[in-house]
Amino acid sequence: MQRRKFTSATLLALGAGPWGLAGAASPFSETDAAAGVRAALERGALAAVGLLGRTDGFLGNPKVRIPLPGYLNDAASLLRAAGQGQRVDALVTAMNRAAEAAVPEAKSVLVSTVKNLSVEDAKRLVTGGDNSVTLFFAEKTRQPLGEKFLPIVTRATERVALAEKYNAVAGKAAAFGLVRQEDANVQQYVTSKALDGLYLMIGEEERKIRQDPIGTGSAILRKVFGGR
Repeated sequence: MQRRKFTSATLLALGAGPWGLAGAASPFSETDAAAGVRAALERGALAAVGLLGRTDGFLGNPKVRIPLPGYLNDAASLLRAAGQGQRVDALVTAMNRAAEAAVPEAKSVLVSTVKNLSVEDAKRLVTGGDNSVTLFFAEKTRQPLGEKFLPIVTRATERVALAEKYNAVAGKAAAFGLVRQEDANVQQYVTSKALDGLYLMIGEEERKIRQDPIGTGSAILRKVFGGR
């Protein structure tokens, strides 16, 4: 059976956005398209893990740095004025260090997800918008990664005495609507923020690949995303 071919006209008809291949000089198969999307996803995912899963990956990056949530973040200045500044800083540092320790656990899950990408998934990503990669990974990996991250985050935050007090204070604040219920537990809050940061950085890495596929040095990325 003859393999269906992707051409620039076909992809334009499908409504291809930033992932589209308009301007491609030669057609390529669905298999090529899937291979290109897999390569782009894996490259972006591993780059994001490498950036975040190291010292100051979260703490030193204002885009993903994890603050105290809501009301407690607003109240931090009062705690500092009351002489609790070092303890507040210790908790914020511990939260971010916990995220940095957890992120490397994402590597195997992300790579497995990419390898199991179907042609239909690839087509959906090709025709998706700017957040298609983030939505794909979040849909496929958020729950299993949350389960992997939570024990690591728990061990890291338990080393800081203020974490237990955070949970007690945040629980009361949540009862008055000052903190979201899902943020009332420091371990769950950090796990959620770590995942948010991971998907954000995957999206940034993926945009770099889409903007300069030739610069990646990958033949399949040039073929599928280079428009040449």
